[in-house]
Amino acid sequence: MEPRLVVNGRTRELGEVGGHVTLLDWLRGSGLTGCKEGCAEGECGACAVLVARDDGPDRTRWVAINACLVPAAAFDQQEVVTAEGLGQPGRLHPVQREMADRGGSQCGYCTPGFICAMAAEYYRPDRRLAADGTPNGSGRRSPDGAAPGDEHDDEHGPNGFDLHALSGNLCRCTGYRPIRDAAYALGQPETDDPFTARLAEPAPAPAATTTSNEQGRYVRPASLPEALDLLAAEPGAQLLAGSTDWGVELNIRHARSPLTIGIERIPELREFAAGRDTIDIGAALSLSEIEARLDGRVPLLDQMFPQFASRLIRNGATLGGNLGTASPIGDTPPALLALDAILVLASSQGEREVPLADYFTGYRQSVKRPDELIKTIRIPLPVAPVSAFHKIAKRRFDDISGVAVAYAMRLAPDRSVESIRIGLGGVAATPIRAVAAEQALAGRPWTREVVAAAAEEMARAGTPMSDHRASEAYRIAMLRNSLLKFYAEIKEARS
Repeated sequence: MEPRLVVNGRTRELGEVGGHVTLLDWLRGSGLTGCKEGCAEGECGACAVLVARDDGPDRTRWVAINACLVPAAAFDQQEVVTAEGLGQPGRLHPVQREMADRGGSQCGYCTPGFICAMAAEYYRPDRRLAADGTPNGSGRRSPDGAAPGDEHDDEHGPNGFDLHALSGNLCRCTGYRPIRDAAYALGQPETDDPFTARLAEPAPAPAATTTSNEQGRYVRPASLPEALDLLAAEPGAQLLAGSTDWGVELNIRHARSPLTIGIERIPELREFAAGRDTIDIGAALSLSEIEARLDGRVPLLDQMFPQFASRLIRNGATLGGNLGTASPIGDTPPALLALDAILVLASSQGEREVPLADYFTGYRQSVKRPDELIKTIRIPLPVAPVSAFHKIAKRRFDDISGVAVAYAMRLAPDRSVESIRIGLGGVAATPIRAVAAEQALAGRPWTREVVAAAAEEMARAGTPMSDHRASEAYRIAMLRNSLLKFYAEIKEARS
């Protein structure tokens, strides 16, 4: 079958796009120019589109993603909706109408992306009002700890709209107040809304795909064994799931790979199991899917998720990708180090388990062999009951960490430290554990004096460098202050 996809209800041939034509470029080349390129690295959201994704048995969910990052080949047999497909002049979609009526668009460059991200939240199945008229449905807490419906929660509208759905969309001229007003003015979709009706039908199944052009091949294997055999034959191939990292390499640095292997829809890499002793998370599940499936089981990750880029990015990014790059500034490694996570690595020769603490070997290097991929991230249970995630960055959201610190601690009844794990990012060539600080705290009383001494050990952790994100001195100061902040947070919470 020739690669094709459904765009705005119409089936279109993909053509021989290989692995390097992005969905954004393909859409614009097809005449759908509402989808814009702003940054080409997933920061501005001007390229956002809706895609149909699985939401349980025989159900679909509209998910917003950055079209500038993902290869068009990954959407073989899939469904995509752009701003043009939501409504037309004289027949505007409710989201488009509210944005127009409330002055949410001036130059209009960013507007199509806002429209698509807003539409995904508009169609969220559990976005609704509670019986008393207060917001209800997201179940998620905002970064300041307020839950939807709380008196001081200013990030959820009276209609249940979660403003974090727009955290990956930047407006350059209108400003955010009219856009927020448009989001908060949205009611519930009409019963005859075709996009609502689509939610009650199965999502498109993944398709085995092969396409090539002069720059290289793209292959989506039908199963994990097929993917592993392909990787064994061509160990230099580029593995691709959410493409939130590789898409930047492709667009900004013009990187190319002779073979791209799409693995984000392989069933074995999308499994999730919460047992008595462990939680197993498939490496190709998106962070948004993981957040929903964990449903609060791992509070440390609950704190980390809202600070990981934006909702648009989290709808594509995966744990396997974040760990597979072995980047020292990824947000998930510090949290997973604090949780004592274990990786299951798979190859055509079999599987092996590697503690995450032993996984990183150097800058963007790991023990993972070229013929291996990350299959599962395993979190031991029970998780430590006292946790925190501190991300120090120039922006509150949608930014790369200057320093990231994750804590997982158990306190004994006498308020001594029974155990503690501290994961660090951005302060060495790899993500690391703050072992000396952990040792300075373990078995000691949880007091200001003990913590202050351990904070000095934290300040000596890693080999911080100076770059455009932060200076060496600033990173050292943030390490010290992070532990003191953690102490203050725990003391205040228990007082």
